[in-house]
Amino acid sequence: MQLDARIPSGPVEEKWTRRQFDMKLVNPANKRKYNVIVVGTGLAGGAAAATLGELGYNVQCFTFHDSPRRAHSIAAQGGINAAKNYQGDGDSIYRLFYDTVKGGDFRSREANVYRLAELSLNIIDQAVAQGVPFAREYGGLLANRSFGGAQVSRTFYARGQTGQQLLLGAYQALERQIALGTVKMHNRSEMLDVIVVDGRARGIVTRHLVTGKIEAHMADAVVLGTGGYSNVFFLSTNAMMCNVTATWRAHKRGAGFANPSFTQIHPTCIPQGGEYQSKLTLMSESLRNDGRIWVPARAGDTRPASDIPESERDYYLERLYPSFGNLSPRDIASRRAKEMVDAGHGIGDLKNGVFLDFADAIKRLGRDVVSERYGNLFEMYEKITGENPYERPMRIYPAPHYTMGGLWVDYDLETTLPGLFCIGEANFSDHGANRLGASALMQGLADGYFIAPLTVGNYLAEAPRADADASALAAQGVVKEVEARQQLLLGINGSRTVDSFHVELGRIMWNHCGMARNEAGLKKALQEIPQLREEFWENVLVPGSGASLNQSLEKAGRVADFLEFAEVMCHDALTRDESCGGHFREEHVTEEGEARRDDENFAHSAVWEFTGVGNAPVRHEEPLTFEHVPLSQRSYK
Repeated sequence: MQLDARIPSGPVEEKWTRRQFDMKLVNPANKRKYNVIVVGTGLAGGAAAATLGELGYNVQCFTFHDSPRRAHSIAAQGGINAAKNYQGDGDSIYRLFYDTVKGGDFRSREANVYRLAELSLNIIDQAVAQGVPFAREYGGLLANRSFGGAQVSRTFYARGQTGQQLLLGAYQALERQIALGTVKMHNRSEMLDVIVVDGRARGIVTRHLVTGKIEAHMADAVVLGTGGYSNVFFLSTNAMMCNVTATWRAHKRGAGFANPSFTQIHPTCIPQGGEYQSKLTLMSESLRNDGRIWVPARAGDTRPASDIPESERDYYLERLYPSFGNLSPRDIASRRAKEMVDAGHGIGDLKNGVFLDFADAIKRLGRDVVSERYGNLFEMYEKITGENPYERPMRIYPAPHYTMGGLWVDYDLETTLPGLFCIGEANFSDHGANRLGASALMQGLADGYFIAPLTVGNYLAEAPRADADASALAAQGVVKEVEARQQLLLGINGSRTVDSFHVELGRIMWNHCGMARNEAGLKKALQEIPQLREEFWENVLVPGSGASLNQSLEKAGRVADFLEFAEVMCHDALTRDESCGGHFREEHVTEEGEARRDDENFAHSAVWEFTGVGNAPVRHEEPLTFEHVPLSQRSYK
């Protein structure tokens, strides 16, 4: 496997401009001769499909939802970052670039991050032009609020529905192209494999989730925008259908998988209420602008929050990080919450949370202002918990949320499998070991609207056209493989449900490869996962058939992939013998309890090559250099 990031030469401020000029272009009249497949209709996939269609390419777009607008991007709440500096508080492209590299604990590629910060300006202009109803100040300018890891206000928002509103903007652009005929939409279609012809991605195989029909779709290039894999933990903030299947199947066809152990634990989620739960609920990080996080200073204190006086409260983030306080980065805030709960300061019936208190904000600003900023989030919290956050503090605790790891891509967002591009959360490129809040939407739209449509065009201008006979033969072979795998799952007829395996895998991963990891635990996980996978293929029960709607079959395929992927994830966490960002190895901690990096040995991205199920994967390295943001121990004090 060759890792050539293809980063343009020259100053970081000029790299993207230079790359655009150097790209090969496709004549407008020739664009309609090319076919591009886009998998996923979230912010990344929807934006890419719409833009490629607008440019004149023939696009086939796939989603396993009944509508593109059901993509998981709709669940994002808090906002989207952009360096507009409307507040005049010192923000700039360079500061956003700096904060992102530092926030990712120096494990991201500088060139990609600078381009992301640069394109953030374009994203807001595009969204406003589409009618996205961002909040506005009295004078008419777009409003901003703060998010973790930054000391400026650069987060644009639409109450607590920013992802939904941005997705509707992309969805409208996509629907326009569908109406014009440049995009053909395939709903309820799940990608199950990649078709490779002469070493290049030339198509995909899908299963229609209602009819069960398995078929091949061919194209000149394939773009994956299929999101992250936090559901490997079973309990996460992700929708239950979120999975690793598309990227994992691409990995098995030759696409390198980078930094799979870089997963983010979000600090503000509703704590688990019992074993009956199948997912956890995110409460936007924007709540940390006005909410104060605290626990009882005395371990084991069971009094209601209203009965605990100020002198007996520990506002631990404000105490430990006076400069950033409650806006400390997600990985740091999450670990501190875990420490408080583990030390006996947890609150709630299960003692598994900390308080997020708005009493001071309501007293200072008034209930109406707080409701205007966070009203829909407060309503959601009350519906789930039965508790009124205007009158008593919210209960929160960290939960698996975003994944910084993903398919390795070069500067053009192309994977190690030529012709296969990967965008948004599905790739690894921009966030390093920890994503700053409100940067996910930014990356998805930057990749979809402004980067992939250009770089895919450059690839099409240079790549040879596929041989029709070879393509047909390859497609036929992959279809047969997919059909055989499906029949194998249906024919096991064991005694355990798919969900029972997923729950057990999630417990292994959370305990040994979750918020904290250590060598002994990771080695134990690497013993337990293959055993669980073996039992799965001997004893899973998948009722019904493949010729109709069968959600057990859908889940079985996804859990089978998780059982393979989890092993690589643990290998990655074990071999990265350092702490950085969300990857917290308990053996490597500073005197202040923070992550201790090992820049001499691990200032690189780890890229894994598939060698067969159960075989040790091969680890490759892409060195990371830091010319503009000098390596240093992160400090938010």
